Amino acid sequence: MGLNPFNTLFGVFSRDLGIDLGTANTMVYVRGKGIVISEPSVVAIDTRTKKVHAVGAEAKAMVGKTPANIVAVRPLKDGVIADFDVVEQMLAYFIKKAHAYAALPLVDPRPRVVVGVPSGVTDVEKRAAREAALNAKAREAFVVEEPMAAAIGAGLPVEEPIGSMIVDIGGGTTEIAVIALGGIVINHSIRIAGDEIDEAIIQFARREYNLLIGERMAEKAKIAAGSAYPLDEEIKVVLRGRDLLTGLPKAIEVSSVELREGIAGPVNAIVAEVRAALEETPPELVADIMEHGIMLAGGGSLLHGLDKRIAAETRMPVHVAQDPLSCVARGAGKMVEHFDNSVYQDILMRTQTTRRVRR
Repeated sequence: MGLNPFNTLFGVFSRDLGIDLGTANTMVYVRGKGIVISEPSVVAIDTRTKKVHAVGAEAKAMVGKTPANIVAVRPLKDGVIADFDVVEQMLAYFIKKAHAYAALPLVDPRPRVVVGVPSGVTDVEKRAAREAALNAKAREAFVVEEPMAAAIGAGLPVEEPIGSMIVDIGGGTTEIAVIALGGIVINHSIRIAGDEIDEAIIQFARREYNLLIGERMAEKAKIAAGSAYPLDEEIKVVLRGRDLLTGLPKAIEVSSVELREGIAGPVNAIVAEVRAALEETPPELVADIMEHGIMLAGGGSLLHGLDKRIAAETRMPVHVAQDPLSCVARGAGKMVEHFDNSVYQDILMRTQTTRRVRR
């Protein structure tokens, strides 16, 4: 596609994009403008005509509230494309929306795109992400591993001979990486993250209170009162759903202590994986991490007390990145801002090839 003269012509009027194609949310960074789009990775589709009714925030508002012929779907599962056609349409929508305020809005955009993907994906899954971007009218598409993009976005010195550890907890995957000299030295990727914490809250409500709640209610409870470490002042939250015994609406009040026990499974798995990655890290890099600390990124890092829990378990200083939700998008954005940077070019070229990751 890069040799197509029309792509080159339209590329003059396009703005390069860095895209965090997340399981829960998609963020788009536009070169020269910063992050302009941050919306849920949800698409509402008519099952009879296959027509897209809504994308992003508008589609998420429809979850669980649509008529029989319209379904609101999340086309990414565990950070991987589960429905290629829907992801393609979603990307096309976001690319077009990102160019809505361009100087020549009538010109069909043909941007260069850098897409963040989980480090544990296969070559086939990387190719699917690239092809989805190309079919969504990108003139060039590159993939970058999310922990590397998150580290760049968090401001870690990835190109220097200093060991940096990043823990990126998204919706579908948790990415743990030790980075030095522009490369990933140790990399663990597990498909346990925010979605599994939501599911643990749903199972907790069902098991302890015979209460059936939805995904949105579980997510609200997680944000409001979910925690990984005892809080200075424990919080209470109301869960609303359907009583499984009577079939009638029911509301119950639960404390952050109960929720902490309910989500202990996925939280323990994430902490254990961080420890496992540290155990594999060369001693010189461990010394650097002890000095500079572990950086947390992604929406899951906002779970109350998670930084304190990891610090207690690893005996390392732990920091939460500034605006952790946007780290991957900002990292991909820095790459599109500086496409000519030799370090970034090396990172992008290496990402296109296979590298074994522990999962």
